[in-house]
Amino acid sequence: MSANDHTSAHEEDHTGPIKTPKQLLLAVFYSFVIPIFGIIALVYYVTSDNKPSAGASNTEKAVAQRIQKVGTVEIRDANRTLKTGLEVYTAQCAACHAVGAAGAPKLGDVAAWAPRLKTGFDALWTSALKGKNAMGAQGGGDFEDLEIGRAVVYMANQAGGKLPEPAAPAAVAPAK
Repeated sequence: MSANDHTSAHEEDHTGPIKTPKQLLLAVFYSFVIPIFGIIALVYYVTSDNKPSAGASNTEKAVAQRIQKVGTVEIRDANRTLKTGLEVYTAQCAACHAVGAAGAPKLGDVAAWAPRLKTGFDALWTSALKGKNAMGAQGGGDFEDLEIGRAVVYMANQAGGKLPEPAAPAAVAPAK
C-alpha cells in the first residue's frame, strides 16, 4: 500500500495534545475543578471581614476620615460678660508669655515688645487671632475675638505701649 492511504491521512489531520482517553478524562476533570476552586476563593475573599481599603495602610484612620463630621454646632451663652485682658492673659496667654516659652515675648519685656508695638494693634491682634510661629490661633484658647484683643492690649501696655482697649460692639436694637 501507498503512504497516501485513507487511514493514515485521517490520523495525520487530527493530531493534538490529547492522545489517549485518560488524557481526555483528566482535561475534562480539570476544566471543571479549577474554576470551582477559583469561585470558592473569590467567595471567601468577598465575605471576609479584613479586606484592606484601597490605598489605606491604617484602616481605622481611613474610616474615621471618611465618616468625619462636615460641620459642628457650638452653643454658647450670648449674654455672658466678656473677660478682661488680664483674665484672658491669666487663663491662656501666661502659659508662654510669663516665661518666654517658644520665643514668646515675656510680659513687661520692653525690648522684646518694642518692634512688635511698632507694627500696631491690628497686626498684633491678627497675629494673636491667627497664630504666629509656635503660637497657635488664639494661643490655643477659646475666646471671643474682642477678648483676645483685650489681652493683646493688656500685654502690649505692660511693655510700655499706649494702646486703647477695643470697645465692645454696640447692641443692635430689635426691629419693630
